[in-house]
Amino acid sequence: MKKGFLSEYFDGVVVKRLSGVEANLSQSNQHEFNGVQALKNLLGREKLTNCPSKFLWLGEDDRVVSEDSFVTWYDARDNHPTRSEFRLYFKSNSVMDLAIIGDLLIVARRPSGEIMIIIVSSGSTVENQLLWLFGVSNQIDVDFEYREFEQDDTAVDFATRYILEELGIEIEEPEADRMDALLEQFGGKFPKTSIFSSFVRATLPEVNPLDGPDEALLAWIEREEKLFRRLERHIVSDRLEAGFMSNEGADVDGFIQFSLSVQNRRKSRAGYALENHLEEVFRVCGATFDSQAVTENKSKPDFLFPGGDEYHNPGFPESSLTMLGVKSTCKDRWRQVLSEAARIPNKHLFTLEPGISENQTNEMMANSLQLVLPRGLHATYRENQQQWLWDLDSFITLVKGKAGT
Repeated sequence: MKKGFLSEYFDGVVVKRLSGVEANLSQSNQHEFNGVQALKNLLGREKLTNCPSKFLWLGEDDRVVSEDSFVTWYDARDNHPTRSEFRLYFKSNSVMDLAIIGDLLIVARRPSGEIMIIIVSSGSTVENQLLWLFGVSNQIDVDFEYREFEQDDTAVDFATRYILEELGIEIEEPEADRMDALLEQFGGKFPKTSIFSSFVRATLPEVNPLDGPDEALLAWIEREEKLFRRLERHIVSDRLEAGFMSNEGADVDGFIQFSLSVQNRRKSRAGYALENHLEEVFRVCGATFDSQAVTENKSKPDFLFPGGDEYHNPGFPESSLTMLGVKSTCKDRWRQVLSEAARIPNKHLFTLEPGISENQTNEMMANSLQLVLPRGLHATYRENQQQWLWDLDSFITLVKGKAGT
């Protein structure tokens, strides 16, 4: 199996919308999906009894319900000489209890043999992301659609990695040994984010924002994510090997606190790293700006162009001011940007989140908020959304144009 491709994580998937019978299990008592041809393509014609499975329900704003279980794939007419009637049976569980008519259903087979059954809220951002990830049309109906993944099918890039991690799938790094060598200088400790971001950029001397700010930023972000996860793996592994024991026995609270600290560090570091790399892009490209300048009500927009002094100068024209909020993932937090920099009615927000739902981007438009993200992530959005999106190069052209540079 070739490393770095989607086929490393999935053999294939089938996708459909849940029908009334499939969603209302309390009414129908049906705990199975009919084995139509698409499911046969995915699961084959051999019986699978108590096959390990993972049920996953995904909603907006990181709402996740997960349950490990088993499924059985069988022919209900096994003894019939000429007819077959395959079914995929599952037990009652907390994930299927949340399913409603019209939700997206994904049945995926992993190379390990595990079956993933994913329920996704209709119209959500994560639905957009998964349809893009699996290369399936958004015109899905109640009939299964099958997609098989071949060895060189889909490369695991930044957007793919982002969505796989939303599914709780840890990405294996093909260049792990080389990256471990790069990280030796940190001696098993987390450096300051600004130091680590500078180190990351130094490992990619061939990358220059003047050759393309969108490509440069994404290259730095991808490299930082990979290097940080390698460093984190070493540090966290050492802590796990030390164990969580106290005089009273297993230190459950200590383990939970440690786990939360790992998650919180990942989230905060990602945001700071993005700001660090954006600042370097703006500097190299010759844009004049201030970061974290104070505006009304002690708000601190991530970036003000040309700067805080101009913003607080009543004589400086509002039309020459630009504000850029930065959020590595938007979720529902994009509204926080609206209350920052009152002098600037039309605001901009930079994100790395792929495939945000049309409902969310329509709300952004209605609130005069322009979404900006690297050109390489635009393809994860629907075609009508892509016409509205800005890339980083366009944003830099705007602010430099206002400054006359």
